Amino acid sequence: MAANLTPQYLEAEAEYKKAQNPEDRLACLKKMWSLLPKHKASEKLQAELKKKMRDVREEVEEHHQRGRKGGPSYRVPKQGAGQVILVGGPNAGKSRLITRLTRATPEVAPYPFTTREPAVGMMDWEDVKVQLIDTPPITADVMESYLSSMVRNADAALLMVDLGDDDGPFAADAVLQQLAQRKTVLVGQVPETIEDFSLEYVRTLLVGTKTDLPGAQDRLEIVREMFGTRFPMHLIAAEHGTGLEELRTAIYRFLNVIRVYTKKPGKPADMTSPFTCPIGSTLLEMATLVHRDFADQLKSARIWGTGVFDGQSVTRDHVLHDRDVVELHA
Repeated sequence: MAANLTPQYLEAEAEYKKAQNPEDRLACLKKMWSLLPKHKASEKLQAELKKKMRDVREEVEEHHQRGRKGGPSYRVPKQGAGQVILVGGPNAGKSRLITRLTRATPEVAPYPFTTREPAVGMMDWEDVKVQLIDTPPITADVMESYLSSMVRNADAALLMVDLGDDDGPFAADAVLQQLAQRKTVLVGQVPETIEDFSLEYVRTLLVGTKTDLPGAQDRLEIVREMFGTRFPMHLIAAEHGTGLEELRTAIYRFLNVIRVYTKKPGKPADMTSPFTCPIGSTLLEMATLVHRDFADQLKSARIWGTGVFDGQSVTRDHVLHDRDVVELHA
């Protein structure tokens, strides 16, 4: 059964995705809850909303406490096709990877704790960009208080594992444990059945770095023994560029989004700046990305792409595919 979400709910959801602080997100979630149809088909969504409201309330309280203590607080508004956060132990190669995949210039040095605050870069992939966030290292004893909420907010994570150091695999395990203590669980795939809704699952790629250093293959075997098939794995040597282009593609694919292009009536399509939305998105859900008023005012649409003939008129619930071209009429 479909949840039959109303245009008003979709508008509130769009506002939630744009909210830039915990208080605004909580207000949007409360509005979404009030607008959500309460029936069996929406039970899973109800549970997800309750969990998000609970998490954001904790974030609001944490934010207020940090304000009273004068501690740091960071929130990075999402941009591009998705937000991917890099986590790892000291010298795991996070900052170096950011410099190789984006134009960002975080400090890179061969000693621990060079990164002291988040650094943001935009990674190019074909005609879209993906937002990457470098973060301070996590150890068994040290983790910045704001990091768990940043990881929860991201669309995906990269768990960086230093294969150039004997402690690398165990440092990555310490990262997993620190986040798990804060109800943030890194997984390769979110479980189909969630029993504990206080946990936040974050889809994660494991990235083995410094594969060009002596002993890297032996440490890789330890990583495989420790983590098994828990995460999709990619191997790189950032200094030499090995595996970077494959990782770039893997990061984008891992976001599970499609590109949709728009055109004005009688004009050629704009093939330079696609909108990105989750795989399985409908025409109406994509239209709200163009402008929230389309949720109420969309009258008709024509589409060029997969499974239709050129210029075919489609309904609001038509499911879109990658590289579809849409002409919206309000």
